[in-house]
Formats: sequence, structure tokens, C-alpha cells
Amino acid sequence: MRPTSKSEATRARILDAALDLFRLQGFEPTTMRAIAARAGVSLGSAYYYFESKEDLVMAYYERAMEAMTPRMEAALAERAGIKTGFEERVAAIMAVKFDYFRPNRAFLGALLRHAADPENHLSPFSSSTLHIRECDQAYFARAVAESRDVRAPEEFVVHLPRLLWLYQMGLILYWIYDRSPGQQQTRLLLEKSLTLITGLLRLARFALLKPLRSKIVELMVLAEGGLDHA
Repeated sequence: MRPTSKSEATRARILDAALDLFRLQGFEPTTMRAIAARAGVSLGSAYYYFESKEDLVMAYYERAMEAMTPRMEAALAERAGIKTGFEERVAAIMAVKFDYFRPNRAFLGALLRHAADPENHLSPFSSSTLHIRECDQAYFARAVAESRDVRAPEEFVVHLPRLLWLYQMGLILYWIYDRSPGQQQTRLLLEKSLTLITGLLRLARFALLKPLRSKIVELMVLAEGGLDHA
């Protein structure tokens, strides 16, 4: 492994300091000056590495993607056996997400309010975060392709990864605001909704439902169009 340079270590320290303050006092009240002080660097140094708080958030997104990649790979590899189904694979993906984001749950809630506008480059729907969306969608594509208990109709397969990504975003938003002990309501919602999705995918293969499948595909394309233009 390549040794971490002094520059990389300083950058990481500034990001860690920013995340600490975002957790403690929220995104909006936190200043670059406070971040620099907590990191033990000058304000000029903080701005050298990150031009703004928004750049720090983007760095957090990148760190999260990098950190979760081996966890996602391991979760899917553990479920590579033929007996593991679609529900288990998608649930495993979501478990990695919830586990990683848990320390920053409150911060993410504040951030989503700040970045709800797709025009904001911090938004999960923005062009700036496209590569992160595509990485997520690739894992959902694997979950669909490697599952043996659910064979989605061919016309669905190309659209499912994106729709599952939207489903994931809905679950994460619900989880952020879930006040039940240990976010048990989110766990229940995940379990029940995945069972429903699995059942619908199985039913969709019946020939009698072909006209309905066409309507569903139209809705999928419409939903994707909104995402493409976000």
C-alpha cells in the first residue's frame, strides 16, 4: 500500500474535523474557520485543500463510496450461492449503507434539507454526483442479475437498477427521520417492501400481464427521464 503523504494526511484531517463539527453543530452553523481550528491548520490551508464546505461534503461522498466498495463486494460475495435470493441481496446492500451512514445520520438529515434542490451540486440527483449514482446502481444490477429466485421480465431489467436506487434513497430518507428505537420501523419497512417488490417481479412474468408490463415500463422511463434531467 502506498504510504499516505503529508498532504493527504492534512486533507484527511481537515475532512475529519469538518465531519465532527457537522455532527456536533450542523452544516449551516459550521464555518471554515472553525473547521481549520479543529483540524489544527491555518484558515488558508483549509481553503487550499477545500474551497468551501460544499467541497468538504463532496469529499465525504467520495470517501463513503470508497469505504463502502469493499463492504458491498463482500456482502454480495457472501450471498453468491444459488440459495440466496433477490431480497437477501438488496437487504445486504441496504445494511452496508445503514451501517456506514449511522454515525452521520443527523448530519445527513440536515444536509438533505440543504441539498434537496437537484440544481445544488451536493444533491444526490445532481450531475456532480452522477458517478456515485452509477456505482450504486451497478450493485443493484448485480443483485438482479445474480438472483435465481426472481427473473425480472427482460424489458424491466435495464430499468430496475435505477428504480432500486430511487427505492434506496426513499428508505434512507425514512431512516434518517425514523425515531423508533434502533430505527426498527425502517427495518420493518425494508422487509415488507422488499417482499412486495419480489412478489410483483415474479407476477410480472406472466404472459397475461404483458399489457400491464408495457404500462409499467412507460412509468419507469418517465421516472428515469426526471432523474436524467435532475
